[in-house]
Amino acid sequence: MGSGQVTSSEPFDFQGKHVTVAGLGVSGVPAAKALHGLGARVTVVNDGADERARAQAAELEALGITVRLGDGDTVPEGTELIVTAPGWRPDKPLFTAAAQAGVPVWGDVELAWRLRGPDAADWLAVTGTNGKTTTVQMLASILKAAGLRTAAVGNIGVSVLDAVLGEETYDVLAVELSSYQLHWAPSLRAHSAAVLNLAPDHLDWHGSMEAYARDKGRIYEGNRVACVYNVDATDKPSTEDLVREADVEEGCRAIGFTLGTPAPSQLGVVEGILVDRAFVENRHKNAQELAEVADVRPPAPHNIANALAAAALARAYGVPARAVRDGLRAFTPDAHRIAHVADVDGVAYVDDSKATNTHAAEASLAAYESIVWIAGGLAKGAVFDELVAKAAKRLRGAVLIGADRALIREALARHAPEVPVVDLDRTDTGAMRAAVHEARRLARAGDTVLLAPACASMDMFADYNKRGDAFADAVRELGSVEG
Repeated sequence: MGSGQVTSSEPFDFQGKHVTVAGLGVSGVPAAKALHGLGARVTVVNDGADERARAQAAELEALGITVRLGDGDTVPEGTELIVTAPGWRPDKPLFTAAAQAGVPVWGDVELAWRLRGPDAADWLAVTGTNGKTTTVQMLASILKAAGLRTAAVGNIGVSVLDAVLGEETYDVLAVELSSYQLHWAPSLRAHSAAVLNLAPDHLDWHGSMEAYARDKGRIYEGNRVACVYNVDATDKPSTEDLVREADVEEGCRAIGFTLGTPAPSQLGVVEGILVDRAFVENRHKNAQELAEVADVRPPAPHNIANALAAAALARAYGVPARAVRDGLRAFTPDAHRIAHVADVDGVAYVDDSKATNTHAAEASLAAYESIVWIAGGLAKGAVFDELVAKAAKRLRGAVLIGADRALIREALARHAPEVPVVDLDRTDTGAMRAAVHEARRLARAGDTVLLAPACASMDMFADYNKRGDAFADAVRELGSVEG
């Protein structure tokens, strides 16, 4: 890690400034309202002009905010600052024009960071290709168990802006940050931060794996206490590489987490116990027991890694070991994240509809020994050879659904030719029910039927939640028929 004196961002006086907000939606509307309340002259630009956008525009215009629908590509005259929704791509003409005119561009996270008061809560920040939401929720649960005033915010549903500007007072915030948000947050300086993992994702937005990793690595810039990284990660660049490249405050430490026995300055697992060899006296000889693997729900390998990352951030903040255990025990994972639905005829049925990319599906498949795999959907440019090759020996069978199922079928033919495959050429509402019935036919007692699609859901379902609900409904129906 590099080190040096990192100064906080300069205050920005919004009174009378002409600020353009790019994009309506969950971040644009509160940003526009906040800026208007600070005395800025706000113009909102938005590409679309559908019914929802018109309703949001009417709400803002009633406050005296100018809204321009159907044109998100040109910079309004007199603009001194652009605040963008995180999903707007960096190569958009609006930002090209802003760069040429010397107009700075901030995201909603950057705006929130700049608006923090002098006694603002510290931020413990988390990013990664997979596991962000679960880790942040675990972290918030641990912090609450320690008696701290906290909330899980950011890319998790509660905006950082609302947390910063709301009336509630916090000691510390558990902040989930996407690569999009980090791209537009150059001044962010967290107390401590973690990058959980890195795998190719959103490359159409970032332009390359290098650019994607660089934006993820921004989370470490200016960290004061700990940069938490994944010791076991094999991706390149690794999360440890990002730590080495970060410019942090003097005294900030690199803290690893591993599913194996931890070295000094790491957290890991020893004989079913989560242990800390980083935040203890004489870490070369001593270790602190934090919790049992059984306290992590579900105790799948990738979820244990999430728990270790959350524990590392909490320990960096000074949380006692007992609070780690109590917080993990109190945590209940969100639906559709490697959730056990039912056992039917000795076969376990597990819903991991949230596994919408190959990296998440790989972690899910690694959690079980003998699997009938339900997979498929929208591939979003993904390739499946590595995923199938790694999982081949665990597969009892595969049932494929969705628009891009042929890509998975071809990978199975190349790397797991002995595995029986059912290719379901249907996208109607009964397709998931048919998939579950086919999976039951392939499964034997002791197997796990695992929905880990490795693909997005929008070809057949409104979102991954609806896909998971359809799976769970079909399993429960199967159970009631069998019973």
